[in-house]
Amino acid sequence: MRFQWNILAWVNSVLLGLVLWSSAEEYDYYSWQSDNFQNGRFYTKQSQCIDIPSDLHLCHNVGYKKMRLPNLLDHETMPEVKQQASSWVPLLAKRCHRDTQLFLCSLFAPICLERPIYPCRSLCEVVRDSCAPVMESYGFPWPEMLNCNKFPLDNDLCITVQFGSKQVTQPPVTKICTQCEIEQKSETMRVQLCASDFVLRMRIKEVKIENGDRKLIAAQKKKKVLKAGKLKRKEFRKLVLYIKNAASCPCPQLDNLSGSFLIMGRKVDNKLILTAIYKWDKKSKDMKYAVNFMYSYPCSDTISHGTGSHLGSFR
Repeated sequence: MRFQWNILAWVNSVLLGLVLWSSAEEYDYYSWQSDNFQNGRFYTKQSQCIDIPSDLHLCHNVGYKKMRLPNLLDHETMPEVKQQASSWVPLLAKRCHRDTQLFLCSLFAPICLERPIYPCRSLCEVVRDSCAPVMESYGFPWPEMLNCNKFPLDNDLCITVQFGSKQVTQPPVTKICTQCEIEQKSETMRVQLCASDFVLRMRIKEVKIENGDRKLIAAQKKKKVLKAGKLKRKEFRKLVLYIKNAASCPCPQLDNLSGSFLIMGRKVDNKLILTAIYKWDKKSKDMKYAVNFMYSYPCSDTISHGTGSHLGSFR
């Protein structure tokens, strides 16, 4: 509630600023460019205000109801926005900073006002400083599209920091590897499945430590690709996965290598990076629902190894 109140208060202040600005100066929305915004964008397509859909998980509860499309990342259609935004939902679950959602949604689902309102550079910097280390644990650098130098210096017409430089108050400290502490709930798993480049049901033959990472060597048999993404069939034959920066943190799922695992990950610099791991449990309703539901997601991409039933079936 406090977060939404802060957003509404900010919106009201921006509206007042726009009234004062427009009374002193005429501007053209479609060619407007902030003097403080490097590499600013020109808006050549007709923009529209639309409701933030409930299945835009990153932003549907951000604190305002309508967004502008195209957005500030040059996504022109809602399917494109949903697909690109889904990759960032897992970061919210890590609660690295209270303003993470505000910052990301200011770009993916910008609030509908008379002119584009970008996040301030300071907002980008506090979120980056808190969240970049979390992303690095998954093998991802802070992306160039979110380079904080691209955003305007603080002024009344950019989105400012709402919660200062403080990180989110964390629950009791856990030393469990980040990739191993994701809760096994159907909604969390569905989003993670959709955001992953690949999804596997597999057995693990061996776990090694290599350059600060855990190296998982897959058993050659009883391996099933549930989602392949852009990976080629040959990349799954002698499968090796890495859990970044996990050499010294515990991963309870790997205490016992018997049985199968549900593995999700992404391909980074020709390495397959594990982003989530669950013990395969065919009795789990959450896992059953998430895996079966994955095949109705637009971002799902399945391949079949050999003959047999459709990979969407849960067994």
